[in-house]
Amino acid sequence: MVSSATRKSLLKGRVMDLITSTTVLSLLFGSLGTFGLFWLLQWMRTKAYLRNAVVVITGATSGLGRECAKVFHAAGAKLVLCGRNVEALEELTRELTASHASQRHTHKPYTVTFDLADPKAITAAATQILQCFGYVDILVNNAGISYRGTILDTTVDVDKRVMEINYFGPIALTKALLPSMIKRRQGHVVAISSIQGRISIPYRSAYAASKHATQAFFDCLRAEIEQDGIKVTVISPGYIRTNLSVNAVTADGSRYGAMDKNTAQGRSPAEVAQNILAAVKKKRKDVILADLVPSLAIYLRTLAPGVFFSIMASRAKKEQKSKTS
Repeated sequence: MVSSATRKSLLKGRVMDLITSTTVLSLLFGSLGTFGLFWLLQWMRTKAYLRNAVVVITGATSGLGRECAKVFHAAGAKLVLCGRNVEALEELTRELTASHASQRHTHKPYTVTFDLADPKAITAAATQILQCFGYVDILVNNAGISYRGTILDTTVDVDKRVMEINYFGPIALTKALLPSMIKRRQGHVVAISSIQGRISIPYRSAYAASKHATQAFFDCLRAEIEQDGIKVTVISPGYIRTNLSVNAVTADGSRYGAMDKNTAQGRSPAEVAQNILAAVKKKRKDVILADLVPSLAIYLRTLAPGVFFSIMASRAKKEQKSKTS
């Protein structure tokens, strides 16, 4: 028979187990509730960050810029679309307006036509941009040009042209719009760079140089204006399935006119645009949007440069051989 003391001990143990399990469950559900509330607040903050924000996108008429226009517009941003082709900008505006006609939180985009390769046009363009809504919340420096050629055959004029479009144009536009952001102590500058802003690939010298310069400039800018409440995000995508290589400039300044195999197998611009939207929402500072091999190459360049240089030399030799065969 079980004694009275033993029964009391067992009963006490069961009560303690019940209390303990109830406490643990309460703590567990309480933690999940707190986490859920935190996640909800974060989601609401990131969503609110773009709704009604004035977003300027350069190179908006094609490729990645066009897809960025779509996702930012759908997020409720007030867009200022920039490009060289006024007809293409107007066509994109009509498309965006028609695609979200039934949604109340979308806005009809404004357009500003100018060429980043023309330094004199940038100041006037910045004035036009500010006149659209009176201020700019987010500047997406997307416009750019690619390049294919050997260093020995490439004229300095081609090097200058690539640098003018990919580097000097974006920084001139950024500098023109920055004072208004600092005055409001509010703003976000986004630079669409490239994985080639981190590593250099043979026969891409002018392009890689312009993107290295872009990375360095916006890294410096981030540090200098953080005290003014301005955010800076640098996005470094890998290969994207756009006409960037088709429209690339060659050593003599002519159009390349072909899509590379790597480009054809790259990520879709719609996917990359969604990644960019997410990075801007989260105010991330530096983002690499590339597959495993290019991402590892960045670390290889830093940790084992000799190995990286040997791989690039082998790649250059292989590519040159394929061109001459």
